[in-house]
Amino acid sequence: MTLSVYVIGSQVLKKKAEDIDKSFEGLDQLIADMFETMYKSDGVGLAAPQIGKSIRLFVVDSTPFSENDESLKDFKKAFINAKITEFSGEKIYYNEGCLSVPGIREEVQRYEKIRIEYYDENFEFHDEEFSGIKAWIIQHEYDHIEGVLFVERLSSIRKKLIKSKLKTIEGGKFEASYKAKIA
Repeated sequence: MTLSVYVIGSQVLKKKAEDIDKSFEGLDQLIADMFETMYKSDGVGLAAPQIGKSIRLFVVDSTPFSENDESLKDFKKAFINAKITEFSGEKIYYNEGCLSVPGIREEVQRYEKIRIEYYDENFEFHDEEFSGIKAWIIQHEYDHIEGVLFVERLSSIRKKLIKSKLKTIEGGKFEASYKAKIA
């Protein structure tokens, strides 16, 4: 089922999300619905707060970037109760957009490499390192479960320049090719 994406101005996007356990009711269906919503919205990641659930869950699929990097073709994962334990390497600028901030794209600086602990959809524990595009996608989605939107990572000058656009979106005036709402 395709779910609505909550946009900037929704309180759920500002909360630090809560851990869940393997008895979380409907987890398999929720993960399937999140992937479906992400695909229908042309995203490469989606976090539970973006669909109105303040839980530490996000999904990613980097296949759209695999044209230039074959290793991105099969990078499709669910991350539950994720915790980034290490940031390393250089900070690199990435041009980011976000389903929760429709119509806005900005350059955001993120670490080249991360180490993250998480549980997969079967509640198997993982402690892995990721770099490049994979690390970038994970960091963006991880921010969502920490209650942070990518526009908060912009310089103060960039924030001022897009402030009126953000207020317009928060006021409910935006266009999106997917189901979106403010709550």
